[in-house]
Amino acid sequence: MQNRVAQLTAIQKIEMADAPMPKAGPGEVVVKTEYCGICGSDMHFYTHGSIGKKVAPFPFILGHECSGYVAELGEGVTTLKVGDRVALEPGVPCGRCELCREGLYNLCPDVRFMAAPPFDGALQNYLAHPADLCFRLPDSMTMQEGAMLEPLAVGMHAAKRGGVTMGQSVCILGSGTIGIMTLLACKALGATRIVVSDLIESRLESAKAFGADVVVNPREQDLEAAVMELTGGAGCDVVFETAGSPHTMVDTWKYVRRGGVITLVGNITADVPYSFLEISRKEVDIRPVFRYRNLYPMLIEAVASGKIDLSGIRPREFPFEESDAAFRYTANNAQEVIKTLIRVSE
Repeated sequence: MQNRVAQLTAIQKIEMADAPMPKAGPGEVVVKTEYCGICGSDMHFYTHGSIGKKVAPFPFILGHECSGYVAELGEGVTTLKVGDRVALEPGVPCGRCELCREGLYNLCPDVRFMAAPPFDGALQNYLAHPADLCFRLPDSMTMQEGAMLEPLAVGMHAAKRGGVTMGQSVCILGSGTIGIMTLLACKALGATRIVVSDLIESRLESAKAFGADVVVNPREQDLEAAVMELTGGAGCDVVFETAGSPHTMVDTWKYVRRGGVITLVGNITADVPYSFLEISRKEVDIRPVFRYRNLYPMLIEAVASGKIDLSGIRPREFPFEESDAAFRYTANNAQEVIKTLIRVSE
């Protein structure tokens, strides 16, 4: 077995290189990576070399949305066997701090998360990972779907943080990958009136295909009026900001009902001139989202049973040796791409 990696060696430059074969430590398995998706954070490192204070330490391996085959078992691993198809939850918490003990392990200050500096990601043929964060996939699920569980987990965590329940109305601002995953999660939890806004018509078409009741391009239509028409003038129970834009965040209070919830999903790095007076008058909850927790088994069951259908995503695939081309394609076609996958196995 030989381990090859696709590593970011400079801004907008990914090169292939040989790397040592990993070994499975106690409680770990070595996974032969099959698919790895390109996330928005990966793209930010690729195009800018950093996200906020997190700077990519060139050379740096990107990728954290991954699936693969168990290739080696470490000492004490009994829950998996060689050859099992698995999806990897990419964040490894310390398991000892107060937050981990409370089950809030996504907030662990010492979490080791793939492709979050200084920790390398999954764009490599083989990697070692804790066995209890490798989840076996049923035969009814594809390996592509396994790799897309990670962004789906973000969308489901957002929906659960927003408290979405049966019969509620939802407004989703942005219909990129995370907006679509949030839409699928909200439908699975029972939301019955969903409005999605975006400035890109192809994304709105995708949102409509995935079950949005109303889609709005704010350049051409009054989004607030559309929300009020859908909700009888009350506003939506939950509003999601998934675009990561201060321009969409600043208006979220207009679309939410009194006593409702605004959920922040996108990564907004700029300051937002927010109207807290209006938020106070409506007594609205604002709930940020950071990754996810305790969701992979539930999501595997939901996808395997058809409760959540990922088949319509139709990701664009690239071979491992063309990883740089995959990133360039995603950067140059950002308005149309929902998901790009790299097939790492050779």
